[in-house]
Amino acid sequence: MLQCIFLLSDSGEVMLEKQLTGHRVDRSICDWFWDQADSFKSLPVIASPTHYLFQMVRDGITFLACTQVEMPPLMAIEFLCRVADVLSDYLGGLNEDLIKDNFIIVYELLDEMIDNGFPLTTEPNILREMIAPPNLVSKMLSVVTGNASNVSDTLPSGAGSCVPWRPTDPKYSSNEVYVDLVEEMDAIVNRDGELVKCEIYGQVQMSSQLTGFPDLTLSFANPSVLEDMRFHPCVRFRPWESHQVLSFVPPDGQFKLMSYRVKKLKNTPLYVKPQITSDSGTCRVSVLVGIRSDPGKTIESITLSFQIPHCVSSADLSSNHGTVTILSNKTCTWTIGRIPSDKTPCLSGTLALETGLERLHVNPTFKVGFKIMGIALSGLRIEKLDLKTIPPRLYKGFRAQTRAGEFDVRL
Repeated sequence: MLQCIFLLSDSGEVMLEKQLTGHRVDRSICDWFWDQADSFKSLPVIASPTHYLFQMVRDGITFLACTQVEMPPLMAIEFLCRVADVLSDYLGGLNEDLIKDNFIIVYELLDEMIDNGFPLTTEPNILREMIAPPNLVSKMLSVVTGNASNVSDTLPSGAGSCVPWRPTDPKYSSNEVYVDLVEEMDAIVNRDGELVKCEIYGQVQMSSQLTGFPDLTLSFANPSVLEDMRFHPCVRFRPWESHQVLSFVPPDGQFKLMSYRVKKLKNTPLYVKPQITSDSGTCRVSVLVGIRSDPGKTIESITLSFQIPHCVSSADLSSNHGTVTILSNKTCTWTIGRIPSDKTPCLSGTLALETGLERLHVNPTFKVGFKIMGIALSGLRIEKLDLKTIPPRLYKGFRAQTRAGEFDVRL
């Protein structure tokens, strides 16, 4: 049972406090947490002198939940992730200004998502029926009428159903269901060019507009590659456990059906070969980027960024393809786009060190970005999507894309 939720900015300011039970949690717990933040940065569960704390950071916002009783830690962490997902969906993003501008809606959402410390309604489609998302018209009406509430007077049609994530009887003239495989590649390449880590974090995202009460089954051609699966509550676990088939009654609209990992991949689609040499107060930089293994689809939106060390007083960098931008905070971004067929993209130039320094003692880490449409680099393939009762005028579609996640090349 959770007793309180705090939302903290990246400076430690308490932007929002929601007490969930009759036992009030004092704000001083946030001061204690922030004083120890460096020690607890990577710990999702923390034992303070008075409480158990659960933390989750998303886009610079720290979600902090507190309790004094024993409870499953994964439930608390999963709930905080759901809160972050719902707020991002409602507000069109997640940052300090958006939360402060829409704090009434944030409180209303928390009222519906958790009751007396226990998670209640976390399905975004049902929450949208209960609480209208913010828009310009609703804000103007609240100013004119003085009524700032966005809560509906009636319960969602699926609230009393055995499948509360779906309205009772939606009707569509055209029935559509689309499946997207969206994957992110996390990779680490060491100074010798060796691949230390390469894994995929993926999601199966769906958009469903189906009449009535559809029952779907989704199967993969190679489900054995999947690890660390997490399912939407609509998924029946027994068919997956026995036959690796997803059987479910889908929510209405867009939703995330499952997430997964594919570990220990052997290769990355791109190679990055950086060289930095320094002598007599000057550093020479050369970075080559090219295709290591052709995925069969065009690699787009290729970028390379790195933080110029603070001991560098000036930088003169250019490339033979794309554009190079250096911001005031010394972040250098090389926008490549696509790899040309007639040359290998190269970034080169010099860095001038501060007076008194002969050599560069801190090497930057290069962060790679890319996007590939039409393919899942994990090798996961959808075999078929079936409906037990096929409605009239049914349209099905499948797409896949892979993008870079935390792709680091270290020196």
